[in-house]
Amino acid sequence: MITELDRNMIKTADRIANVEEYYFSRKLAEVRKLDTPELPVINLGIGSPDLAPSPATVDALIKSAENPANHGYQNYKGIPALRQAIADFYRKTYHVTLDAETMILPLMGSKEGIMHIAMAFANEGDEVLIPDPGYPTYESVAKLVGAKIRTYEMKESLDWGVDVEALKHQDLSKVKIMWVNFPHMPTGRVASRHEMKVLVDLARKHKFLIVNDNPYSLILNDAPLSILSIEGAGDVALELNSLSKSHNMAGWRIGWVAGKKEFIEAVLRVKSNMDSGMFLGLQHAAIAALKNDQDWFDELNTVYRGRAVVAKQILDELECTYSAKQSGLFLWARAPHQVGDVEKWIDEILYATKVFITPGFIFGKTGSKHVRISLCAPIEKMGEALIRIRQWRLKANQHSSTKVKAQHL
Repeated sequence: MITELDRNMIKTADRIANVEEYYFSRKLAEVRKLDTPELPVINLGIGSPDLAPSPATVDALIKSAENPANHGYQNYKGIPALRQAIADFYRKTYHVTLDAETMILPLMGSKEGIMHIAMAFANEGDEVLIPDPGYPTYESVAKLVGAKIRTYEMKESLDWGVDVEALKHQDLSKVKIMWVNFPHMPTGRVASRHEMKVLVDLARKHKFLIVNDNPYSLILNDAPLSILSIEGAGDVALELNSLSKSHNMAGWRIGWVAGKKEFIEAVLRVKSNMDSGMFLGLQHAAIAALKNDQDWFDELNTVYRGRAVVAKQILDELECTYSAKQSGLFLWARAPHQVGDVEKWIDEILYATKVFITPGFIFGKTGSKHVRISLCAPIEKMGEALIRIRQWRLKANQHSSTKVKAQHL
């Protein structure tokens, strides 16, 4: 029976009917409730860098913020000096030449760029190709703009490469955007130039936009690669990048999108109606960050290599299997074969040890039997997590052994 109250309820828009709250938004609230002074939760789930930006970056922010003239609205395209710093960074890091005036658009984090690009290029009913496993936001944004989602498989048998042959045999005539993400999250897969060229050629053949989401290229990766360095990519590609992961500035929300002038102008038409420009102090800090020298990155990666050693020990203790060659801020692994429901297993670990690890199902069906460990925790905490899990496993084995003995008495 419909009541008068039901009739007067304000209904939400249809576009959010199939969009759920982001997994980490829900799960981290649950995790925080388990936190106690006596036994704090060790969060190995989320990729939020715990290390500080370079001293020059912080100094630049402070100096700029102390200037009373720097607190007003800013240009939607960012100051010329920031765009030039990004262009210099691309030339030095990826050997790509970008016109700082027309081919770069600073963003408040690259995540907003996913929405801006989708709004600028995808009409309702257009098809969008999304990796499985892949970053959940690609799917959520496609739903919000009314696009039809088509997943393409990242195959474990191909060392988590794209099954391009399967794509070539599909009807791609209605595809408007293909999202790629190399180095890939969550699998840590690094694409070769040849693989990127094959994907670019596919986009050129079927006349769709290919967007590479590229925030992990400087983390545990000896060969940073931009899709914009691939022959022919200029006509069909955009690239998102940010300072969040590579420069320890996740909370600062500084990113950009790069590509041909016409594509950037289309994204700007959306963005300029969504915000009022980035705080000038952040732009000055970003310029300083983009000038970090190789020694700074070498030191950062030394820290992550040390953490990866302990993360692998945790995975070994849990009897997971994984590739030793992974880039980015995470380790991706297959759960042991005897685990039926990985999500329940992860919750069992969480409530027994207060160590949180991400279940792979949130990244797509292909990840349902996998887990992901973040390297964004001090090595001491990771060591403590290993001890807790080892003790939990020991108790579980002892309990199982006692139960078996009792059955034989």
